[in-house]
Amino acid sequence: MQNIILASQSPRRKQLLEWAEVPFEVLVQETDESYPPNLTPGEIAIHIAKNKALAIKNSTKISIPILAADTIVVLQNEIINKPKNREDAIGILTKLSGKKHQVITGVVILHNEKEIAFADVTEVEFHRLSTSQLTFYVDKYKPYDKAGAYAIQEWIGVVGIKSINGDFYNVMGLPVSRVVDIINNLVLVNG
Repeated sequence: MQNIILASQSPRRKQLLEWAEVPFEVLVQETDESYPPNLTPGEIAIHIAKNKALAIKNSTKISIPILAADTIVVLQNEIINKPKNREDAIGILTKLSGKKHQVITGVVILHNEKEIAFADVTEVEFHRLSTSQLTFYVDKYKPYDKAGAYAIQEWIGVVGIKSINGDFYNVMGLPVSRVVDIINNLVLVNG
């Protein structure tokens, strides 16, 4: 597989690409993560991912694929952001406890003049978790850089997830098998 640019500092996205044995280098530019009103959650994730990819494309002369992604958590039409602090993280997890929510990753791949954009949705249902379990998780794992205040590959995913409908790796931050398929096809078509 050809080398790609990952326009993300996410350690989880890096790890997933490494597991898939995709050769990549990380290039990141600060981007505005605001979005126009009236977008659907999937459109919001794609909008933010596209801004990340375009920031790299517009500042370099790279001719290899640029991959950007943004993951959001949605509970009953409310976007759940990254927690501001410990109390916010516990509050977010309390809201998610015992309920189903969606994890949506917007993915944008730019290669030469071609743009591929999609949103992948995974539905996750938590068991009802006690305040002591949530406090333990937040204090031990400090999930302050994670949408929805959790990482599925950590303790809370192992003991707290009742069901998943969709791509597990999407919840980690990248629907990696779909991305690899698209990149392979891009390189075959565009050389």
